[in-house]
Amino acid sequence: MSRLQSQTTGVTQDDFADMVADKVERALAQYDEAINKSTVTSVGKIAGSVAAAISLLSPKHQRAIDAIHADLPGLASKFVRALAAEGARRSEAGLGGEASLPTTAGKPAPKNQRSQSDDLESMLIEDWAGRVAGSTYLEENLHIARSTLHRWQKRGEVVALRKGGRKHVFPLAQFVDGRPVAGIREVVSVIANPRLAWFWLTRPSDRLDGKTPIDLLRQDRIEDVVAAARDYAAG
Repeated sequence: MSRLQSQTTGVTQDDFADMVADKVERALAQYDEAINKSTVTSVGKIAGSVAAAISLLSPKHQRAIDAIHADLPGLASKFVRALAAEGARRSEAGLGGEASLPTTAGKPAPKNQRSQSDDLESMLIEDWAGRVAGSTYLEENLHIARSTLHRWQKRGEVVALRKGGRKHVFPLAQFVDGRPVAGIREVVSVIANPRLAWFWLTRPSDRLDGKTPIDLLRQDRIEDVVAAARDYAAG
C-alpha cells in the first residue's frame, strides 16, 4: 500500500498504522498468551509505524527493500534489538518527547531549526519526504496544469522541494482531488523553510497528541495544526 493509494481510499497514514497495529496485536495475543498486554500494544504500534513508513517510501526505495527480502528476518531482528537497547537507554536516562530528526553517525540531531534545516539539505529527498513528483507527473496523473502549479507555488499554497539546480518536486501527500490540502499555506508562512515545513507536517507531533499534521489537515483541522506549527516555530 502506497501513500498515493491511501489518498484515493481515504485512509490516512495514522488510520493505516492503527489498522496494522490492531491485526498484529490480535495475532500476537493468540500466538503467545503469556506476553504482557503492554508489550503486545508496543509491538502492534511498531508494526503499524513500520508499515506506514514503508508506504511513504519512494518507489525506488520500495523496490530496494524487495531486493533484500531474503535478509529481512535478520535485519528485523537487529532492528528489534536496537529498539530494545534504545528503550533501555532512554528509560535509564529519563528521556522522551517529540520525535526529532534522524541522527547522523549515532549522534543526536541538533534541536534548533537552523541545524535541522542543514541536516535536511544534506539528505536525499526520497529518504525523508515520501513520494514526490515533478510538474510533468502532476499534470499527467493528477491533471494539475503547470500554470496552476506555478501559481500555487508562488502563493505558498504548496510545498515545493528543490532538487538540484532549479528543479522542484512536490510531495504527493499534500494533494487531495488534484488540489493542495487547506492549511498548507498557513503552515508554510509559519515554518518558512519548505524542507523543514514538510518534515514537520509528516511526523507525529506531541503538540497534536501524537497525530501527524498532514493527516489532520486532510481532516480539516486547520486551526489545530497551524497553532501547533506556531508553537513549534517559536520553540
